[in-house]
Amino acid sequence: MRGVLIDAPAAGPAFDPGLPWRRARSVALRPEPFGALVYHFGNRKLSFLKSKTLVEVVETLADHPSAAAALVACGVPDAQIPAYVNALADLARSRMIERRETP
Repeated sequence: MRGVLIDAPAAGPAFDPGLPWRRARSVALRPEPFGALVYHFGNRKLSFLKSKTLVEVVETLADHPSAAAALVACGVPDAQIPAYVNALADLARSRMIERRETP
């Protein structure tokens, strides 16, 4: 069958830092000296967060109205925000974080 992909991984949601996010319910964080290990029990993916600030951002996403607000609250310098947004986008694609519905 021409042009058919079999078992292609599903892409995660597009990441918008202006939306509310949270750590996925099926994800566990284990603190480490370098940052944290992040494990998704559903898809069995393992990721490394190599920044304690990024760990704090991921842990507090649900406490803020948006990912951008979480970055500001965690003290991420303006010059580093694009790198953190890229890291969060990677976590969204691997389903480590998920969009949160607002009431």
